[in-house]
Formats: sequence, structure tokens, C-alpha cells
Amino acid sequence: MSASVLFDAPGPKARRRHLLLSVLAGLVLLGLVVIALQRLGERGELEADRWTAMFTASAWEYTFLPGIWSTLKAAGVAIVLALAFGLVFGMGRVSHHRVIRWASGAVVEFFRGIPVLIMMIAFFYFLAYRGIFEPATNPFVAVVAALTLYNGAVIAELVRSGVGSLPGGQAEAGLSIGLTPAQTMRTIQLPQAITMMLPSLISQLVVVLKDSALGAIITYPELLRSARNLAAGGNTLQPLVMAAVIFIVINFALSLLAGLVERRLAKRGSATD
Repeated sequence: MSASVLFDAPGPKARRRHLLLSVLAGLVLLGLVVIALQRLGERGELEADRWTAMFTASAWEYTFLPGIWSTLKAAGVAIVLALAFGLVFGMGRVSHHRVIRWASGAVVEFFRGIPVLIMMIAFFYFLAYRGIFEPATNPFVAVVAALTLYNGAVIAELVRSGVGSLPGGQAEAGLSIGLTPAQTMRTIQLPQAITMMLPSLISQLVVVLKDSALGAIITYPELLRSARNLAAGGNTLQPLVMAAVIFIVINFALSLLAGLVERRLAKRGSATD
């Protein structure tokens, strides 16, 4: 459907007005940036010594590299567990058994509706109260558990939508050769759905990485908390900016990977047509 059917295309006056508003907004934003830089300069935050300290061997050895490792470790474990969770409950969402379908839907919707931070805090205090793990391990377990349940619920929905988008003939072909509905799902539909979901799954890894920063609230020593600890030494702005840059670089690389996979799959699909 053409976009002009949904709304009227702007005329010459409207386009000039939009251009003028865009220029004014850009000038206001530029002015705010200049004011912010001026204030930072007055406080000495732009001095070279403060920024070069972020590139010393000690800063990376004791702050940034351990923080990156903790972030990647929590995100890596969480995404593996979330994939398993999502596959199980995603298949349950499209099950032919009504009870399994309803139960899976209830679990998925429950964990999708709870903010990740609330789950992290709840797991952290529950583990501390029960004493199941060593106190130093509780933040890691709480972060991984919360990320697993929330993102696993999201992946379950991706599985459900991926299977639902397949042509109906896929299931009929499996049933016609004697496979049960469960075997058809496992051997025919699910592999194709996972292939279609790969770009979305990689994009979900970006969400996991960003949400791992919430672990700083429960003392997990990921990148953000490590940067905050370094900022406690006097340089408040620089460690946080460096942490933000590292997050942007990692997430941008993952976004590029997701785009590459999506283009490869599109080429493969066009080649088979």
C-alpha cells in the first residue's frame, strides 16, 4: 500500500516548514553541545591528562578488560541458556496440545512482562537469603538468571513467529511421509525457523549485552560498574565515556553481523527461488 494512501504528502510550504524546523532543531542541539563543552572545560574535564589516563596499561588491566570480560561472560552464558529456554517454550507455543500451548504462553508472557532489573534484584536477594551460592557468586547468577528468563521469553516469541511464517505445506509434507506433528516440528519446521530468525537472534544479543549493565545495581563487576569504580578516584566523566564507547563498538559490531547474516540469507533465498 502506498504511503500517500495513509496520509497526505506534504506540499511545498509544508516541506519548507519542515526544513526550517529541522535547521532550528539542529542549531539548538549544536548550541546545547557547545554549552556543555564550555561547562566541562571550566571544570577541567577536557584536560588532556584526564583522558590520557584512560589509555594507560593499568586502567585497562584493572578496570576495562575485567569489566569487558565480566560483561561478555554474563551475556554469553545468558544467551546460550535463553536460546534453550526460547526453543523449548517457543515449540510449546505452537504445540498441538492445548494445555502445553497455554502453559507455555503463560510462562512466556509472565517473564516478558517483568522488567529485567526487577528480576535481577529479586534473584539477588533471594540467593543472598537462601545462601545457595557463595556471596561473591550471587550477582553473576542473578544477572544470568534475569537475562535468561526475559530474553528467553523474547526468543520464544521469535520461534513462534518464525514457525508461523512458514508455508503450511511444510507441515503437511512431514505428516504425509509418516512423521508425527512433534517430529515434523523438530526436523522440518524448527530448523527453517531458526535460519530465518538468525538476524533477530543476533540483534537480541545486543539487547543482552546492554541489559547486562543493569548488573551494576546489584554489585556485579561488569563494564559499567568497573568504570564507576574508576570514576570514584576523581575522574568522573572519562571512565563512563570510555565504557559507553566500548559498549557502542561491541554492539555496532554485532549489528553489522546481524545485517551481514540477513543479507546472506536474502541472497540464499533469492538463489533458491
